[in-house]
Amino acid sequence: MPVPIRARRRDEEHRAATPLELFFDLCFVVAIAQAGRQLADALAEGHPGHGLAGYLMLFFAIWWAWMNFSWFSSAYDTDDPLYRVVTLVQMAGVLILAAGVPRAFESDFTLVWCGFVVMRLAMVTQWLRAAYGSRGAERRTALSYALGVTVCQIGWLGLLLLPKGAVPLVFVLVGGLELAVPGLAERGWQTSWHARHIAERYGLFTIIVLGETIAAATLAVQSALDAHDAPGRLLPIAGGGLLLVFAAYWIYFAVPIHRHLRGNRQAFLWGYGHYVVFGSAAAIGAGIEVAVRESVGRADLSAYGAAACVTGPGALFLCTVWLIHSRHHKRGTAQQLVLPVSALLVLACTFAGRAAVPAAGLVAAATVAVGVHLTSRQDTAPAE
Repeated sequence: MPVPIRARRRDEEHRAATPLELFFDLCFVVAIAQAGRQLADALAEGHPGHGLAGYLMLFFAIWWAWMNFSWFSSAYDTDDPLYRVVTLVQMAGVLILAAGVPRAFESDFTLVWCGFVVMRLAMVTQWLRAAYGSRGAERRTALSYALGVTVCQIGWLGLLLLPKGAVPLVFVLVGGLELAVPGLAERGWQTSWHARHIAERYGLFTIIVLGETIAAATLAVQSALDAHDAPGRLLPIAGGGLLLVFAAYWIYFAVPIHRHLRGNRQAFLWGYGHYVVFGSAAAIGAGIEVAVRESVGRADLSAYGAAACVTGPGALFLCTVWLIHSRHHKRGTAQQLVLPVSALLVLACTFAGRAAVPAAGLVAAATVAVGVHLTSRQDTAPAE
């Protein structure tokens, strides 16, 4: 007989990410690196439409697989042997998916679909185990999740069976259904996810994505230096990219967000918005790689096009973090305008051409400085 698992309490004290969750997250580094590399190659070769479309679809698969596990584990993580084994199976699915990313960019989704099958079968097993250990509305919610995940996985078969021209339609329809499953499943009973734990999990994954961005940019600069020995052109890009990533870290972690996650509506909107946060953060690394290639004549696009590969995702990151994350803790017009104005200035740096990356880095660093100054003024202002 299977051992039931019980939901954890929302008010549980000292709830923190477990070593198994951290191990699970690290498996996604491979998939994110593969998606970023394919995006950089497509952009550098002058195929932005193909590259962006493939990246958006593949990053959705990566992000959604991580989301499914993270919210389930926040509510039901028992860390017993069966739970660990099923989670390890999910991790194997992540690695299969990562191996299939290059082929998926060429419209061969077989390996990605197989990796997703492994992850989703494990996820359905977890939800059925949760249903076995519960009664009433909680049981119906767990069974609804299991059914919804299964139906969606069958829907993804369209990527394999339908003509290539139908891929965007399949992605929109089945992706929309995937996003609808949590809301539909939790209409009668809300899973007991832990706000502080969820905020920590998202923060840790943000660090992983930014770390992968730094790694991708570092390898690109190292490769270009070895091949062309042009430090005068490459070091400003490296320095500007590093400033941009450091500022992204600072801005994301400037405010504690868990107090805003009071119910499913706020939490789901915040969680779904991180598709753009994570995706744009990872794309910054791909953009820096493209800028490096262009600076040494190894990219089939202009200096302004290469600049946009960095400034576009950089501006998108700043704007999205403000929209779903930071604005809830800003007071007054000046504080609220800092990130939107900074996003516009970063985007304007595109017109600096090969100087765009260091310029964007300086804008991002100035954004942090202004934010710190305004916060300190607010903290030291006399109470009325």
